[in-house]
Amino acid sequence: MSTENPTPTSGMQGAPEPHIAHGTPAKPVVQPAEPPRLPRHERNFVALFAPAIVISSAIMQYVGASIAVQLFAAATVGAVAWGRFSIAGIVLAAIRRPKIPWCHPRQAWLTLRAPAAFGLALTTMNVVFYYAISLIHLGTAVALEFLGPVVLAALTGRSIRERVGIGFALAGVFLISWVGVDLSAPGQLLGVLLALFAGLFWALYIWTGRKVSTGASGPDALAIGFCAGALAYLPLAIIGFGPILTDYRLLAMMIGVAVLSSLLPFLLDVLLFKHIPTSTYSLISSLFPATSMLVGVALLGQIPTPGELVGLGCITVAVALARG
Repeated sequence: MSTENPTPTSGMQGAPEPHIAHGTPAKPVVQPAEPPRLPRHERNFVALFAPAIVISSAIMQYVGASIAVQLFAAATVGAVAWGRFSIAGIVLAAIRRPKIPWCHPRQAWLTLRAPAAFGLALTTMNVVFYYAISLIHLGTAVALEFLGPVVLAALTGRSIRERVGIGFALAGVFLISWVGVDLSAPGQLLGVLLALFAGLFWALYIWTGRKVSTGASGPDALAIGFCAGALAYLPLAIIGFGPILTDYRLLAMMIGVAVLSSLLPFLLDVLLFKHIPTSTYSLISSLFPATSMLVGVALLGQIPTPGELVGLGCITVAVALARG
């Protein structure tokens, strides 16, 4: 008398059991959770208004920088730069409260590594830039610093349109500021070199910012980055931050600089990093030197020369090409 085998065999028809492999249940594959993304129409909205967002960020930074220059008379340049991003870091960390697994050192290191690198690029850019504007005009420093994003756009951009845009952006920056630099004047050469060095870290800031903004929460990474930079540049505060702490008026100005020059504009940046390509952001950054010229007209009565107006037109073309 034959008996039925309850176990399916390879010769039987029908689909095999999905969780049976050589008699051993297969382990379910856990897919890593992707960071939440905005719906497509909202991402397109962000990309469409990217130039307006960059202009808003630039205006806030320049207003903050004009306040910071006044603080240079009371505290060291490095201390003012340190106060800018350390106060922003304290505020943003208190609001966001980034989750860091301190009980698991390896996991904590993996969580902190990329945001810390992003923060060091950001804060080094700020420190070097503040030393530059203590020696040369703000508009000149911004224009020279922009060469960093131009190089990054050249390395990451692939289309002919983007490369033509790079050419227009370079021409515009040259016409706005570089023509008027007198390297023989005291401190000018050092200021120019510092602005170019800050441009290198501006490019690193964009590159690392794109990575942390697309792979995790951008605001959390920014909070961690601010705090990492504050720790790295703490010696600057020890040397010269005392006068700001002991004067309520100066401390209020320092908080204003932190909010206007770091907290708000860099939050806008991480929004852009998440939704537009690196090369596009780098080209749109040409609006920074152009905005500095317009702010000079509005607040300081500095009438642009014909060459500067042509430069503004070149940058307008570059931004239009970047938007495609």
